[in-house]
Amino acid sequence: MSQKPVAVSKLTEKDASAELARLAREIAEHDKRYHAEDAPTISDADYDALKKRNNAIEVKFPELIRPDSPSRRVGFTAVAKFGKVKHGVPMLSLDNAFDDEDVTDFVERVRRFLGLGDDDELAFTAEPKIDGLSASLRYEDGELVLGATRGDGEVGEDVTANLRTVKDIPHTLKGRGIPELIEVRGEVFLGHAEFERVNKDQEERGEKIFANPRNAAAGSLRQLDSTITARRPLKFFAYAWGVASKLPGKTQTEVIEAFDAWGFPTNPLMKRFTGVPQILKYYEMIAGKRASLGYDIDGVVYKVDRLDWQQRLGFVSRAPRWATAHKFPAEQAETELLNIDIQVGRTGTLAPVAKLKPVTVGGVVVSNATLHNEDEIARKDVRIGDTVVVQRAGDVIPQIVRVVEEKRPKSAKPYKFPDRCPACGSHAEREVDDDGEVSAARRCTGGLICPAQAVERLKHFVSRNAFDIEGFGAKHVDAFLADKMIAHPSDIFALAGRYGSGPKAIAAREGWGPQSAAKLFAAIDARRTIALHRFIYALGIRHVGESTARLLALNYGTAKAFVKAMIAASDEDSKAFAELDSIEGIGDTVAKAIAQFFAEDHNREEIARLLDVLDVEEAEKPKTDTAVSGKTIVFTGTLEKMGRSEAKARAESLGAKVAGSVSAKTDLVVAGPGAGSKLKDAEKHGVKVISEDDWLKLIGG
Repeated sequence: MSQKPVAVSKLTEKDASAELARLAREIAEHDKRYHAEDAPTISDADYDALKKRNNAIEVKFPELIRPDSPSRRVGFTAVAKFGKVKHGVPMLSLDNAFDDEDVTDFVERVRRFLGLGDDDELAFTAEPKIDGLSASLRYEDGELVLGATRGDGEVGEDVTANLRTVKDIPHTLKGRGIPELIEVRGEVFLGHAEFERVNKDQEERGEKIFANPRNAAAGSLRQLDSTITARRPLKFFAYAWGVASKLPGKTQTEVIEAFDAWGFPTNPLMKRFTGVPQILKYYEMIAGKRASLGYDIDGVVYKVDRLDWQQRLGFVSRAPRWATAHKFPAEQAETELLNIDIQVGRTGTLAPVAKLKPVTVGGVVVSNATLHNEDEIARKDVRIGDTVVVQRAGDVIPQIVRVVEEKRPKSAKPYKFPDRCPACGSHAEREVDDDGEVSAARRCTGGLICPAQAVERLKHFVSRNAFDIEGFGAKHVDAFLADKMIAHPSDIFALAGRYGSGPKAIAAREGWGPQSAAKLFAAIDARRTIALHRFIYALGIRHVGESTARLLALNYGTAKAFVKAMIAASDEDSKAFAELDSIEGIGDTVAKAIAQFFAEDHNREEIARLLDVLDVEEAEKPKTDTAVSGKTIVFTGTLEKMGRSEAKARAESLGAKVAGSVSAKTDLVVAGPGAGSKLKDAEKHGVKVISEDDWLKLIGG
């Protein structure tokens, strides 16, 4: 039986780098399913565990933090069918606390950052964490002018018409102290009673039944027809804000009280506390009331009450330092494991899925669970026919916690993971790195001859964050591939030429018509011009997610330069590979994956075919609004005017990139007392070194 995952404290730097790469890919996929598709596939508890492990590794190895790290990302890219709204102030998510110790650590971190003593009063607000969909409402002179979803935190979806149908949301603010401009933020949700009414209405109409209130709320708010949204009894709680010409208070409490006075519903359970024991007592009280609240919550949110302290604390990556979410433990139930299905992903990974006897867990009927990989199956000794304990937290497929061994049937045998791909019959192997470490994932070696990978690679190519070809969904990929109309991405752009009459040939297919065929070809033509980072991401290179694709685009500028450099880098002894490997945020694992991709003749040939029919735009140049925009900064030694975390946050807020080590690409080293080897590295690479006082003068104090 295999061992548990290596403890973070025992990871080597190389192991940590590989683990962070794996976690970035896995969490990004779950973010896509949750935020963009409203169809999550793992439990909140599983997701939180992945994020917690990622954060723990980053704390121990800060120099390994990736540009596509989950700690730097919120939500998912806005869906193209809605207009896009760039948030004036990003809509970030919260870090999580899972137990009393995490909450105590959070409070102590805040005290240390602010330089407070144990006797200095530090007040927090506490309120239930609603399980719904975040929304931002923009008011100008008291009138609602724009409503948007969170999206990826930077850009959301314009759902103004739909939000206007929510009865809890005022169209005009009333009362005193209303600023000229303010963005009020909160959560759109469905209560339990309303959820039942919506599903009853759906059933009567012969339409989709929602699995839970959050899915129903998300599906309702993202309707193209606002009259459908109006039929759904959505609710809203206001609890935050974005851009504001003036705030109506100096504390979180005072601003929320003003929201209430202006006509917004705010949660009456929000309270103010000044000590950890009070906070934890409140958490237990809310947990006890959870079932009787009438709406779904998945924890309690704590926020520093003073706004000047919130501003000083600022943000770390994707989350504020001044707030955290204390999550509830997962709910559990017993059921029977009927079978284990093996699914093949676009990179050839064999993913085991548990097929369960349907069971209700936390009010939702579930019949599937992820089993992650063969090591996890072996570690838990999961066998077909076993009675298993499953748990869920939120609205997703549960995880198997453990086997109830005393209920195991005598006929149950240890599960043997297949060593051949179920889709093409090719060998399925586990990768071994230079140190002899075996990968947790088993992958099909069939590559492009594997039909499962061909389907998934094409689906990835046309997906939202890649080419985003409207009307070219998964079912069309399946159908066109099955009929041998396409085999490679470039075939999509050759459909008209290969099939003579083009739209007419497609229109003649079952389920199609002249109008839908014309729309498809128009959508294909609209994507013949594509941003470089989208083009790179669409190629489906292993380990290259959306953020890494942006980083590559920024460094190489044009498609021609990128492809030329990557072909040269396919020789891992080349200067081109060394330059790729040296890019801050790429690293050896990603560089090797890119080199291996471009070492394949068929990949280079396919890229050449694509570039013949596409106009790939140059990468957008970084902003140069401040003295340090686009510069890579390294801090070393003891900073006396501000803490290291605060200095890093300030630099990043001004457009700089903060690195953990000095290289030839470093622009500036800020050195305080006690600076060590990094000064020697700066001298070696000819990097300018300045004092903390000079740094403060440079950035304006």
